[in-house]
Amino acid sequence: MAFLSAAGGNLSGGGSDDSGSDTPDDPADEVEDFPVMWAAPGTIARTLPWQLEPGRADAKRHRTHLIVTDRRLVVVGLPFDKKDLKAIEDEVLWQCARTDVERIELKDFKDGNDFKVTFGDGSWCRLSCNWRMKLTSYLVPPRDLIPLESLTPQQRKTVQEFAGEKQMPDSVSPILSRNSNGRIRIDILLPSRYTSAFGASEVTATMEPDGHKVDIGDYQPEDF
Repeated sequence: MAFLSAAGGNLSGGGSDDSGSDTPDDPADEVEDFPVMWAAPGTIARTLPWQLEPGRADAKRHRTHLIVTDRRLVVVGLPFDKKDLKAIEDEVLWQCARTDVERIELKDFKDGNDFKVTFGDGSWCRLSCNWRMKLTSYLVPPRDLIPLESLTPQQRKTVQEFAGEKQMPDSVSPILSRNSNGRIRIDILLPSRYTSAFGASEVTATMEPDGHKVDIGDYQPEDF
């Protein structure tokens, strides 16, 4: 399954992909009040784990990550050791099906790290992630994922060469998606790059529809 992971759980601080905004999208929720959850008993948002609450979780010793797959959203928790970021002993704290998610909205007010998840039953939560764009890139808007077996011989060759260059292990599959300009994006999530602080970090390449790799100097805005 294609997945993307990043540090989640209402973390604060630097390292954001966004600059934030002083203009609220929803003054009632972002100025007059600032709720992070709206959930009646028995709704999906009400089941979210307490570890996502910064007032109850010690970020110096424990981290949460949100994993996005093609079928689920999964929150995992793991001990955090600043001296050993490669130590990953995570446990599943919560999960829901992608079909339970009605929409995900980026919220730029203040830090520009927030996003709002609204579930099909009307409940919602607002989370913060220092690497928001990496985490939500497959959700806002949903990407057109491409099966590897559907590629042309030249496209497949380019993917294989890139995977070999990055020493992709056999246990990993490249994530292929179509950009709005028609080019194909290749993302590879290497286990060697996983850390308890930053989650997963992909290596990326882009190719033309004819299969030729695009030099980064020739990238269009849609390729980033």
